[in-house]
Amino acid sequence: MAQATITARVDESDKIRFDSFCSNVGLNTSAAINLFVKAVLRENRIPFDIAYNPDPFFSDENLAYIEKSVRELRAGKGHAHELIEVEDE
Repeated sequence: MAQATITARVDESDKIRFDSFCSNVGLNTSAAINLFVKAVLRENRIPFDIAYNPDPFFSDENLAYIEKSVRELRAGKGHAHELIEVEDE
């Protein structure tokens, strides 16, 4: 079977970490990528879930709560508190 080359650009630190992982599990980078390619072709899909997990801070529920809190503060319903600093343990 003829061989072909795939070239991909990745972050240098990711490549170093990936190479190290592969070495730790007894593979080289090429073998690991070939495993991925074979899994994609066998399953006819990316063999892991790809999901968008937005920051929960920006959820509709949280943003509504923040907007409500800002309205209350602007209406004079808030209380000022002193900053309490916690020392690192």
